[in-house]
Amino acid sequence: MGEIINLRQFRKAQERKQAERKAEANRLAFGRTKAEREMTEAAQTKERQRLDAHQLDGRDPAKPDAAKDD
Repeated sequence: MGEIINLRQFRKAQERKQAERKAEANRLAFGRTKAEREMTEAAQTKERQRLDAHQLDGRDPAKPDAAKDD
C-alpha cells in the first residue's frame, strides 16, 4: 500500500522549496556588495578611458558619418 501523506503539508513543503530556489537565484543575481559594484564600475570606466585614449584620430566611432566632413 502507498504511504499516506497530508496534502496541505506537501503543498507547503513544495512552496518552501520553490521560494528557496527563487531566493538562491536572486542571491546570485543581486547579491553583490556596494564595494563590489563600485569596483566593477571603476574597472569598466578605466577600460573605456584606455580604449578612448588609443583612438587614432578624434572621430567618434559611434558616429560613422563623422569621417565624411571632408
